[in-house]
Amino acid sequence: MLPNEQFHTSVLLKEMMELLAPKPGETFVDCTVGGGGHSEALLEAGAHVIGLDQDPDALTFAKERRLHRFENFQPVRANFARLAEVLDELHVPEVDGVLVDLGVSSWQLDTVARGFSFQRDGPLDMRMDPSGPVTAADIVNTAATSEMTRIFQQYGEEPNALRIAARIAAARVERPFETTMQLALAVESVVPRRGRIHPATRIFQALRMAVNRELEVLESVLGQAAARLRVGGRMAVLTFHSIEDRIVKEFFKQRTAAELDRPEWPAPRPNPNYIFRALTRKPLIASVEEQQRNPRSRSAKLRAVEKIPPLNA
Repeated sequence: MLPNEQFHTSVLLKEMMELLAPKPGETFVDCTVGGGGHSEALLEAGAHVIGLDQDPDALTFAKERRLHRFENFQPVRANFARLAEVLDELHVPEVDGVLVDLGVSSWQLDTVARGFSFQRDGPLDMRMDPSGPVTAADIVNTAATSEMTRIFQQYGEEPNALRIAARIAAARVERPFETTMQLALAVESVVPRRGRIHPATRIFQALRMAVNRELEVLESVLGQAAARLRVGGRMAVLTFHSIEDRIVKEFFKQRTAAELDRPEWPAPRPNPNYIFRALTRKPLIASVEEQQRNPRSRSAKLRAVEKIPPLNA
């Protein structure tokens, strides 16, 4: 089933386009087409867009509902961890820009059958790619308590990870976990609800990231994008969790410093990985107006860089 026209509201769209500065005839990769908002803006600027998404519903929406009028849109169903492979298949040696929006689309969150949310009861799935091999139910029903604890701590930064994992492991003996509400109630039995944020929020985030290997594929796409950007090309990454933002921040930091210095060195040394100029010294965040209009933009952080010639060029 296709989503409606409110598939997804693109976050920091104006700021993203200002940083990428697309020009007619340039080639950009939108690593997460989603609802097509960022791709649409690039296409309207005259750029050619290679749009990746592992969710077939997202690509169908983008092609049939939003981007059908653009001949220079090239959709590809693929996880962005395959960025270099896709470019090779398309015989594209380098590109002028890459954008990565790590947000889950509003439609994915609101579609009960996808199992990303516990607002309404649905299957415990959470796969971005519906053909993916592992679901959230697989993890909570089969993973060892220690493994669940690691997932909840690493991906969700959950302080009660061990207690929640132990409760899940005990509960699944009596009845395997099948639905989102079943899991949310199990978490709430360990950590009672206080305030606006449900205690299962971090657990659901952690499971989604584990199911889709989100941190691993993020690290992979950053390296591939950096390698395939032409000199003068730009990369922008939009994150929604502190864990993701730390990875992007560190990746850019290691590649925007002209020199490296250590206490044991007599003097700073040239950085062999110096390939970027920072376009954002600090991450851009959504305005108060945008946050009021789209609450899901509140946690968004946007960082961008421009590729520079190598030091020995």
